[in-house]
Amino acid sequence: MVIKGRKHLCWIFLSLGALGWSLLLSGCRANGEQLPFISFHEREAATVSPDSRHTGVEPLRVSVASMTSTRESLRYYKELLDFLAEYLGQPVEMVQRNTYAETNELLRTGAVDLAFVCTYAYVRAHDEFGARLLAVPEIDGATTYQAYIITRKDSGVNDFSDFKGKRFAFTDPLSTTGYLYPLTLLKLQETRPEDFFASHIFTYSHDNSVRAVRDGIVDGASVESQVLDEMMARDPELQRHIRVIQHSPDFSAPPVIVRPGLNEALETRLRDFFLTLHENSRGKAILQNMGIDRYQPATDDDYASVRALGMLVGK
Repeated sequence: MVIKGRKHLCWIFLSLGALGWSLLLSGCRANGEQLPFISFHEREAATVSPDSRHTGVEPLRVSVASMTSTRESLRYYKELLDFLAEYLGQPVEMVQRNTYAETNELLRTGAVDLAFVCTYAYVRAHDEFGARLLAVPEIDGATTYQAYIITRKDSGVNDFSDFKGKRFAFTDPLSTTGYLYPLTLLKLQETRPEDFFASHIFTYSHDNSVRAVRDGIVDGASVESQVLDEMMARDPELQRHIRVIQHSPDFSAPPVIVRPGLNEALETRLRDFFLTLHENSRGKAILQNMGIDRYQPATDDDYASVRALGMLVGK
């Protein structure tokens, strides 16, 4: 199944059902002191290539940051990691957690070797414990993305300042588009979420934030452009309800990174795998299913603007 348009980088695991919404709502705090947590049942370590207990070879462990809550592209990541296992000649296992911070902790402690992460999670992982870049995805000819500030079409909100006294959804405390960017907008107005919004919540995935706006749980949200574009392409009905009222400057796209201390020869092989993936028919098909043109080299300087946002808002 191939969906046209800009596609999100990390489609993983469960769609949000009634239980998820009830947990989300019960976690709302007007004063912002508690970060609500949505429990995703069935999220667990997923072995995606031959189990090391049978091969006797230590697996490469991989994590995919939870940018969305849906299952459908887990199959595409399984295909990618199965191919990676064949390329390396060793098992590859996927290890999942619920938040960006938990994924970073897996990298910091060496519980995983490689991760697909969001931009600010990479900046924190690099600055705090030396995580290293492997590659960045190119989508529709670009290696950048944006934050979209969204609202319902019937909300009466036309500008970010109109959210004063209303309900707002962030995604994750380590999200560039889902947290740092709207925090910057608040900083420019010399205010804070707890003083500006009537209430605010954390949904822990961009698609959950879109649904929260669509369903009237909140009045607005800040989401990743590629996620909203993908959701609009899959569900044109969504266009009847959601309106983008503002977008951020371009940020470098969420990268693939490795933990510090990873064997240099293995790191080189991993980088070569991603950078040449588009050059063979199987790799090209996998990339097409994921909505990615190819992987490109990246440097830490590419993330300077994201690091600057974090410094501006004191995160």
